[in-house]
Amino acid sequence: MLVQGSECSIVVKTAHREIDIPYSDETLREAVTLLQEEASIEGDGVSRGLRKISGVKGCVVTPLTIGTAPILFYLAMGAAGSPVFISGTKNLFKYKMNIIPLEDTDHFDLVQDRKNESLFFEYCRVFEFELRIMRDETIKLKLDIVGEWPTRAYPYNDTFEREQGERFSGDNVTYLINEKEYKNIYGLTLVSKKRGGTKTELWIKRSLQHGTDIPNDIEEIIVTAKLLKDKYEYRYYGTFQITIKRLVLISDETEVNATGAVISPLRYYVTGGVQAEVFTAGEENIP
Repeated sequence: MLVQGSECSIVVKTAHREIDIPYSDETLREAVTLLQEEASIEGDGVSRGLRKISGVKGCVVTPLTIGTAPILFYLAMGAAGSPVFISGTKNLFKYKMNIIPLEDTDHFDLVQDRKNESLFFEYCRVFEFELRIMRDETIKLKLDIVGEWPTRAYPYNDTFEREQGERFSGDNVTYLINEKEYKNIYGLTLVSKKRGGTKTELWIKRSLQHGTDIPNDIEEIIVTAKLLKDKYEYRYYGTFQITIKRLVLISDETEVNATGAVISPLRYYVTGGVQAEVFTAGEENIP
């Protein structure tokens, strides 16, 4: 089932909240298996099969906004603390998550909301996620989803409010590695796979330069993305920060025969924890 962004949207429903997530690329479909009946010894020798609906599988790729980032990180990584509101600080809303990705994340529901129909994907969970940050691109999060129950029509006539929040961009990101800022990093990809145990990797794309390169062993890398409110005033009103600890270089994917300027990836294995924080600050009241 191909989800077209011009015709529908995806709504995430948890026990405490429901929120529309902006369209980027989404593919959700029924997971179909075949029950095969082998041919008998006598007769026409024809094998038969019965179609069986066995749940839902697919992925949702969405840009991160200040409104959706907290719940999307929560679904991807599996656990979260409660959002905190601090009075007397010009409406400072701070969402803090101190998380090691869990193999079995919390379950949630998805609604594929179309003009003429809404489909209900119940009891879903994330078994793999990928966070992509690149210059000149919107920051995106991919959630690979599986569900155990068959798809059915959404039983209510709800009208869902579309998410119109500002999107995070890879242009306003800083990278701090072992307490030193690196300005030659063009982007990174954080991938966590949760099949048979959680395995997390980080790909760092950087331009080659003379002098000290990114170290093979990283004790801590802090990635901070700031959301620009007004490009003329140059004010920020939203931030999310990813802190990753204890990384070991697996491979250097640099093309050795390349000439001139090269943007090359380094592949690291994450042996420590991952912490994510999302907050807004200022006079704006952003839910």
